Amino acid sequence: MTIDFLRQLGIFAVLCLAQALVFNRIHLFGCATPLIYIYMILKQERNYPKWGTLLWSFSIGLTVDILSNTPGMAAASLTLIGAIQPYFMELFVQRDAADNLSPSIKSLGYGKFCFYAATLTLFYCAVFFTLEAFNFFNLSQWISQIIGSTLISLVIILTIESVRKK
Repeated sequence: MTIDFLRQLGIFAVLCLAQALVFNRIHLFGCATPLIYIYMILKQERNYPKWGTLLWSFSIGLTVDILSNTPGMAAASLTLIGAIQPYFMELFVQRDAADNLSPSIKSLGYGKFCFYAATLTLFYCAVFFTLEAFNFFNLSQWISQIIGSTLISLVIILTIESVRKK
C-alpha cells in the first residue's frame, strides 16, 4: 500500500468519526448542520483517477449514511460531487500546473479556493437537503438549511485548511 492511500484512509476515518460523533449533533438555529466530510473530495489531486474519486466519494458517503442513519442521501449526494469535482477543478487550475496539484489555499490562492469550496459545498448541500426533504412544501426551511449548512460547513472547511496550511 502506498503512503497516499494510507493518508487518505486516515483522513477518511477522521472525517467520518468527526461527522458522526461531533458535527451531527450541532444544529445551529435548528437549520444549520456542518457537513465537513465533503472536505476529502474537495482535496482530491488533479491527476487522481475519476473512478478513484467516485469510489472514495461513495465510500465516505455510505459510511456517513450508516453512522448518521440517513439512508443513501450522503452517498448519492457525495457521489454526484465526486463525479463533477475533477471537471470543476479544471476551471480553477492553470493548464500548465503540476499534474499532482491538490487544491488548497496555498496552491489556488485564498479567493479561488474559497469560491471552489463554496460552490461545491453549496451544490452538495442543495442535493443533500433536496433528497432529504423530497418535496418543496416548506420552501423557506429548505432554503435556510441549504444556506445555513453551506455557510457553517464552509467556515469549518476554511478553518481546517488554514490550520493545515501551516
